[in-house]
Amino acid sequence: MHHTPVLLGKVMEILEECACYGNVVDATLGLGGHAERILSSRKEVRLLGIDRDEEALQFAKERLASFGERFVAVQGNFRNLETLVCDQGFSPAKAILFDLGVSNFQLSEPRRGFSFQNEGPLDMRMGPDASLTAEAVLNTASCGELTRIFRDYGEERHAYLMAKLICAERERSGGLHTTTDVVEVLRRGLPAPMQRKMGGHPARKLFQALRIHVNDELGALNAALEQCSRIVSGGSVVVFVSYHSLEDRLVKQAFRKWETEGLGKRWNRKLLVADDEEIDANYKARSAKLRGFIFSA
Repeated sequence: MHHTPVLLGKVMEILEECACYGNVVDATLGLGGHAERILSSRKEVRLLGIDRDEEALQFAKERLASFGERFVAVQGNFRNLETLVCDQGFSPAKAILFDLGVSNFQLSEPRRGFSFQNEGPLDMRMGPDASLTAEAVLNTASCGELTRIFRDYGEERHAYLMAKLICAERERSGGLHTTTDVVEVLRRGLPAPMQRKMGGHPARKLFQALRIHVNDELGALNAALEQCSRIVSGGSVVVFVSYHSLEDRLVKQAFRKWETEGLGKRWNRKLLVADDEEIDANYKARSAKLRGFIFSA
């Protein structure tokens, strides 16, 4: 399976500058693209890879098997970051990397239900720790609750109208069960001029909102941010690659708080983003934003 890690050059630049040659934690291992480059960069690196997704984790284990005992993989949610890192003997960590959001692996599997481009079940769970499916949310949440989810997690201007359309459809048909069901409701129900003004697929923000809600992504991110300072040492770096403003805002606020508390300084004051060449090669990189924080020695 082809996998192109996002902002890999920028990630490696900050790790090299901060001499991150000891324990490294990849809190979002995915298919192991970042991890492979990090492990290949220095023989002194030991890397712990964490991921919620069992299938992605198995792929990464096979990909990185040649690194032997220098690579350890564990299934888990980074909301439990401190426990996972300490249990595996990787504290203090010299570097922690978070590549947030949904992976291309998950998007490319219609049966996972993450993509509005392909028909599949309305699942969207990133791992077994997520109790709700997107289908359960869409078919049981009130119109007001759906409006809140679409507005708060998708930043969708037409959240109320979309929620009304979904509630009307589930009343008419008995429920929504596939990704195509949702897309068709929006295509039929949203006025054509409104769809044109949206500038993209009308379901894009709604699917983002459902995924964030189902997996409590922002709750997990907040929990991880609270734990980072407890599992690093002086000179350690934490790197976040985010893909929408909700994630980036939480990271930016945490970095400012850490600076105020005298824990260290931001590696980059200005957001780092992908250049045109990387975006052309990897479309996902178009919305990627990188922030790094260096803890004081």
